Amino acid sequence: MVTDVGQRLRLVRVAKNLSQRELAKRTGVTNSTISLIESGDMNPSIGTLKRVLDGIPVTLGDFFSFETEGQEKYFYLADDLTEIGQSGISLRQIGGNLFGRALQVLHERYDPGADTGVAYAHDGEEAGVVIRGQVEVTVENQSHILGPGDAYYFDSRKPHRFRCISDEACEVISSCTPPTF
Repeated sequence: MVTDVGQRLRLVRVAKNLSQRELAKRTGVTNSTISLIESGDMNPSIGTLKRVLDGIPVTLGDFFSFETEGQEKYFYLADDLTEIGQSGISLRQIGGNLFGRALQVLHERYDPGADTGVAYAHDGEEAGVVIRGQVEVTVENQSHILGPGDAYYFDSRKPHRFRCISDEACEVISSCTPPTF
C-alpha cells in the first residue's frame, strides 16, 4: 500500500482522469504546488491537502483508506458483498471500495411494501433487471410495474424512486455508472 501522500495524490488524481492543471483550476492551489506535492518535494498542510482533495472530490478519510496496491480482486462470494442499504431495503454492493472504479453493481432486495421514499437524483446512468417479485419504478412522471425478467435503464439525474408492490420480497440486479449512488 502506498503511504506517501504525493504518490497517493497522483494515483487518486489519475484515477479520476484529472490533469494537474485541471485540479489546480478547481482548487485555487497552484499547478506547481500540486506538482511539488506529487513529486514528494513538498509535504502539504492538512488544510492544503483538504482543499486539493475537495477539487477531486474525495474526503480525507477515503483518501487515506483506499487500497492503492495489492492483488486485484476479480471474484466475490455472496458473503463478500458490502451491505449499504437500510430500513427494509438491502443493497449489496460488489466490492467494498469503489474508488477509481467506473461502475457500481448492486444486488438489491426490497421487503414487501419497502419504498426508497421521495424521488432522488444523482449523477450517472442506472440499469437493472428484476429477478423476483414486482417493483414499481418511477422516473420523473412515468411509473411502471416491473416483474421477473423486466428491466429499466435511465439517466440517474432524473428523479427516481423504487417501491416493492408484491407480497413477496423483490430482487433486482442493478448497475450505476459512474458509481455515484
